[in-house]
Amino acid sequence: MGRELADLSATEALGRFRSLELSPLELLDALIERAASTEPIVNAFTDTYYEQAREQAAAAADAYAQGTARPLEGIAVAVKDEDVIAGQRTTMGSKLLEDWVPEETSPLAQRLLNAGGIVHARSAAPEFSMVIFTWSFLHGVTRNPWNPAITPGGSSGGSGAALAAGSTTLATGSDIGGSIRIPASMCGVVGFKPPWGRVPEVPPWNRDPFLASGPLARTVADAALLQNVISGPVAGDMYGLPRLEIPDRFTAIEGMRIALSTDLGFFVPDREIVSAVEDAAASLRALGAEVEPVDLNWNESLLAAAEDHLSFLMGSIMRADLSKGWESLVTPYVREFFEQPAVSTERWMAGWQVMDRAYLELEGKVFSAGFDALICPTLTTTVIPANWAHPETGTPASLDEVYSVAMTIPFNVLGRLPVLDVPAGMAKSTGVPIGMQIVGPMNCDEVPFRIGAALEAAQGPLFERMRPGLAG
Repeated sequence: MGRELADLSATEALGRFRSLELSPLELLDALIERAASTEPIVNAFTDTYYEQAREQAAAAADAYAQGTARPLEGIAVAVKDEDVIAGQRTTMGSKLLEDWVPEETSPLAQRLLNAGGIVHARSAAPEFSMVIFTWSFLHGVTRNPWNPAITPGGSSGGSGAALAAGSTTLATGSDIGGSIRIPASMCGVVGFKPPWGRVPEVPPWNRDPFLASGPLARTVADAALLQNVISGPVAGDMYGLPRLEIPDRFTAIEGMRIALSTDLGFFVPDREIVSAVEDAAASLRALGAEVEPVDLNWNESLLAAAEDHLSFLMGSIMRADLSKGWESLVTPYVREFFEQPAVSTERWMAGWQVMDRAYLELEGKVFSAGFDALICPTLTTTVIPANWAHPETGTPASLDEVYSVAMTIPFNVLGRLPVLDVPAGMAKSTGVPIGMQIVGPMNCDEVPFRIGAALEAAQGPLFERMRPGLAG
């Protein structure tokens, strides 16, 4: 497979920029050209800022010539249509916010800009980032570049799809139930859910231990590069964690102990997904790690507790922001969420007890038992249509059905655990990638990166071995 500029990793592009072998404008134009061919089908972007981006790319070329380049100088970053950037429309996939142009910039986006990143596009998300697919009444259906009939995942689906299509070099996402890891899995890219507090959030969302914003990229090194730019506390946020630098090189994983669970105690993943994760485990064994199966005594009550938490906190926050008459404008999945019966304080607190027991189970059988990390599937299936639950063209589905396939949710419940999602194989049933979660100990971000980097080095980055048909 011939390499094209649009398929370059960020780290490789930065090296070429520094040597003056490649200009940021050349790379940006290649991404824009790729988007012209893929966007009519993929629909990964909600808004583009190409002319402004070209001016910034030209300025970045001058910075390299003068030796003043910043860490992301000249790299195109698709920012999820959720983070606010002053002067750029931010709709959150909702007709209710169709014309909203914020006057402020979020800490995450500001750090990208300060590091020299170029926001050439905003990436699509489902309305209010509520589900694991990506379509909305405002922006339409976003599709997977590997198979347009299949979703790229959600809620950061536009970010995952743009990376796979080759219309951006880096992308951002947020994750409250798997919204970084699910698109990473479905699109064959790398996504990192940091521990709660590592990347600053806009209040009041900084208080929610389920939520973490983080990077999506085509390689583990690129994900680390972006994570290092956006991590660290901001003044006035008492929930922030200290900045933790992910190294650009790791020691070998020989001698590490890795726990393997293909079902997390109660999920029922498709056989091809189990096989892909088991094959990845075999690769880790070949690199000298000890990989042993563990049985977790988790059950469906963990998902119920997670739903209650989101409904209790997120529902109350968002209901306060929504104006009267919104019911006729929003998607069925948003309406279903807000029409659920209110969760009592007693039920919400009972859910916390379920979550606490889940952590004790994991701690006892994995981290206190001498394992360095846990690996498991990301999803139970890749057979998720791009228009799933769409009232006009999709198959009806309840929120319970939608969430039941997400093996990501337990690690939002256990929000201080860092999770890196990496490609593990390809699904014959749909032709899209299969992802694997690498779960590290509390606040130990470098552990999943160390394992993911070793696996990627052994197998080669997915996009150096193959790329979607829609990407050329």
